[in-house]
Formats: sequence, C-alpha cells, structure tokens
Amino acid sequence: MAWNQIQTSRLRKLFFESFSAMDIAQPLVSFDAETDGEKTRTFMLENGLAIAGVRLQGLVAGYVRQEDLESGPCGAHLRSFPAVETVADTANFIDVVKVIAQHEHCFVTILDQVGAIITKHDLEKPPMRMFLFGVITLGEMVMTDIIRQRFGDGSWLQHISPQRLEKAKQLQEERLRRGQKVDLIDCLQYGDKGTILSSLDDFRFSIGLESRNAARKALKELESLRNNLAHTQEIIPTGWQRIVVACSRLEHNLEIIGKKVHDSEQGAAGP
Repeated sequence: MAWNQIQTSRLRKLFFESFSAMDIAQPLVSFDAETDGEKTRTFMLENGLAIAGVRLQGLVAGYVRQEDLESGPCGAHLRSFPAVETVADTANFIDVVKVIAQHEHCFVTILDQVGAIITKHDLEKPPMRMFLFGVITLGEMVMTDIIRQRFGDGSWLQHISPQRLEKAKQLQEERLRRGQKVDLIDCLQYGDKGTILSSLDDFRFSIGLESRNAARKALKELESLRNNLAHTQEIIPTGWQRIVVACSRLEHNLEIIGKKVHDSEQGAAGP
C-alpha cells in the first residue's frame, strides 16, 4: 500500500474507529407498560429524564416522553424507536452527532435491542471532548497548509493586524530560542489563520459562508470551542452548532490531508 494511503487509512481509523457510541451512552431507564403514568413522570422529573423506555413482556419495546405522561398506564403513550434516531453501539461519533443534530437525542442498540441513549449533555464526556479536540486540531492543520499553498509569497501578512503579527513573531522567537525550527505561519493563532483564509472566496464557500465577517465569526467560534475543550469548560449548548460543522467537515479534511501526503510523495519521487 502506498504511503499516502497508509497515512489516510490510519487517520480514518483514528477518528472513525477509536471511539464508539457506547463510550458516551447512558443506560435507557425503562418501566413496565402497566406502570402508572404519573408515578413514572414524577420519577423522571426527579432524575432529570426527558425520555424513558417502556417494557412489554420484559423487553424494551418503545419509549415515552416526560411531558406526555398523565394518569393511566405509561404504556398508553408508548412511541416506537424510529430508525433515523437509532445507531448501533459500535457507531462512530460522527454518526451520533448527525442524529442528535436532527433529533436532540440518539438511541443506541445493543445486540439489536435498544438499551441506551445519548443526549447533548453526554457530549460533555471525556471521550467526546478528546475526539472533538482532535477534529478541530486536524482542521487547523488543513488551514495552515492552505495558507502555505495560497500565500506562499508572504502576501498573508497584509491580512492581519500589526499587533497580531507582532504576537506571532514573539512566539517564533521564543520557539527558535528553544531550538524549534518553525515558520512564522506556524506561530499564528487559530483566529489569525481564520482571518487570513476568510479573504479567499473558495474557502468561504467551502464552509458554507459567503461573507468575510460570517466566516471570521464561525472560525472564531471554533477557536472558542477549541479553547473550552482545552480548559475543560462547558461546550454545550454554546458550541453545539460549531460541533456539528466541525464533524461534518472531518471527511473533507481527511481527504485534504491524504492529498497533501500524496503530493509530497510524488514530489519526492521526482519526474
């Protein structure tokens, strides 16, 4: 297998196989269908449950919402598990985020039986935070490479303020003092890279934004999300929209990384 294929394959394995739905899922609390609805609702309120499973003949056959329950058996309000709201226990985090983005929750099947649930709150758990930090870091790598390719003549300098440029130079000097050989581009902050790339029409369109201000705002929000992840700050709900965007861009970013390795390989091989 060619080197670029190996690198891309390893990245895909890292992001799509290292974590699975069960790493952040919680057991789906369930009740027999004959259980009184008001008692079920009280229990759910006391335990912060918006959804609970309903058992028929010992097996979870569907679910109920807290707001639907009233007097009478809770089974009277049973809803079936829609396939579009359900993932397998081995599903990757990208699939989980896609479902939650549409339905606010995600049911998880274990041996073809729904036994767990994932909500937005569960995205605060360490495995998901590790995953998201990696996704955003990969995105920043791609941004850096685009700047090198598109502004290799140094024209990126005109797109950031003198103050931000001075910050980058100070960081470069410090890293050089420590024996690290780095380009000035490598010393730009995430927001600086966003400011530079927002000047490119094709880059803005690729992330679904037309104006520079909208692109800068979106990238600033991603930077904020990255910082909150790094400093164990809350990421839900303020960073939710950016989480969806970052995850939706993962496949594209992996393709760019793979192409970069391929191009480097071709250049090393020569004509």
